Amino acid sequence: MRFLYYDDLETGQREQLGVEVFGSVYNLAEAIAQVPAWLGLVTPPVPQTPWDYLGFNSEDRVALAAVVGSLDALSAEQRGGLIRPHTRRLAPVPRPRSLRCFAAFEAHTRAIRQRRGLGMPPEWHEYPIFFFGNHNAIYGPGEPIPQPASFWLDYELQIACVIGQEGRNIRASEAEAFIAGYTIMNDWCARDLEMYEMRVGIGPAKGRDFAVSLGPTLVTPDELEPYAIGDGPQRRYDLEMIVSVNDHALNSLPGNAREMLFTFPQMIERASADATLYPGDVLASGAVGSGSLLSLGAEESLGRWLQPHDRVDLEVTGLGVLRNTIQPLML
Repeated sequence: MRFLYYDDLETGQREQLGVEVFGSVYNLAEAIAQVPAWLGLVTPPVPQTPWDYLGFNSEDRVALAAVVGSLDALSAEQRGGLIRPHTRRLAPVPRPRSLRCFAAFEAHTRAIRQRRGLGMPPEWHEYPIFFFGNHNAIYGPGEPIPQPASFWLDYELQIACVIGQEGRNIRASEAEAFIAGYTIMNDWCARDLEMYEMRVGIGPAKGRDFAVSLGPTLVTPDELEPYAIGDGPQRRYDLEMIVSVNDHALNSLPGNAREMLFTFPQMIERASADATLYPGDVLASGAVGSGSLLSLGAEESLGRWLQPHDRVDLEVTGLGVLRNTIQPLML
């Protein structure tokens, strides 16, 4: 399933939970209320969040999947009554409880450290490391990103997983049961501020404080099964990751999620060690090797850093396209 939140521009209803089927947005509660009666299906409970389904028993999960899977088989008239054609899409996790930003791609870490004249610390390979991002600065697909006070504005192409049930000291071998789904993440960066702050040695602060984009949907793990590589703690996905700015493709050799040194189960184990994870927590992969202007070289790839009115498209196989445009700085 592909969950999303949206504002209905026709009815004025805000933050509605829906699902995307072949590009169309359906109101999930209305679909559950009507589709079973039309097709003789079992009526599942109505989830209040995209991760509620993890708490469903197996019968209710099957019933919900049957309803969503039948939407495209409805008559044109039936679909017309359920599709929401005029919507403003929101982030599939509008208000994460927390945001942990990992660095799972060695190629990206190595590239940006080389540009700073630094080598790879041996500790980097021992376990996945992270810093906390600003979970109150979330933007959805299509939302304009306010330009920060930065001359070196950058994007970061990442994948994020969303926690679906509470857990503490979760083993990597058990972690997949805690994943509600995956989405694309753009961790916007003010590189000039970040580089200045990093000299202090306590990690990013204002350089990562202003915006994080998530979307376009939250894709449940079963949807990505055709791309799966390995099992349990070693589960990765063969997902091509592409960046374009104003329709100009930047990473001519696209990155791939299979290049992650650390997997999401391993990240979950690390994040939950002596700490409780809650539904709605977001764990991000860090940028893929070619997933930022800093790693590619801003002058070599785009000829400059990002500027107002630039449109940045992040595309990941199986997850869709996350698109945002830079909004000029308002003084």
